[in-house]
Amino acid sequence: MMKGILGKKIGMTQIFAEDGNVVPVTVIQAGPCVVLQKKQVQSDGYEAIQLGFEERREKLTKKSTGATRPAKGHAEKAGAKPQKFIREIRGVDLESYELGSEIKADLFQAGEQVDVTGTSKGKGFAGAIKRHNQRRGPMSHGSHYHRGPGSLGPIAPNRVFKGQTLPGRMGGEQVTTQNLQVVQVDAENNLILIKGAVPGAKNGYVVIRTAVKSNA
Repeated sequence: MMKGILGKKIGMTQIFAEDGNVVPVTVIQAGPCVVLQKKQVQSDGYEAIQLGFEERREKLTKKSTGATRPAKGHAEKAGAKPQKFIREIRGVDLESYELGSEIKADLFQAGEQVDVTGTSKGKGFAGAIKRHNQRRGPMSHGSHYHRGPGSLGPIAPNRVFKGQTLPGRMGGEQVTTQNLQVVQVDAENNLILIKGAVPGAKNGYVVIRTAVKSNA
């Protein structure tokens, strides 16, 4: 059964494993999260729980997050305060969750495999070499084409096909890294240490879910 929690990326460090090897880990403040809504097939067409992470001051909360639903009133239905980061977790056992209940870092245990979703670092406008790992042109004398995008395809259509690897805005996209291992869980401080790197910059919000392609 799927399970998940919301959190914030604190940064990276390293710890020593039992065999003495150094393990690079990413520290994530996971929860406490509040269950804002339980979505059901009868009313919403699918099953999921909606989680909120980090309280937002009511003074700074907008009256609506979209066209119709007020953020403040939506949280009050669950007996909670407005939240900064809200996401849904599908494939869970709805009977195991109560509206307004808290989910903490002890939801996961050391050794479990998880998928972490976050927003990648924005790199700004980047060329084709940095953005798409293309090779540069000849650097010898006489060459006037060093870091250009290369061939744009056949001449006959008189247009550039969609999906052509060209310079443009890089980063700032939703990225999921799969099959990461939970190394340690600090339930007292709501911290989860995950082996390796996860998407996003420091203080970026992430979603931790049970791995869908677990190697276990």
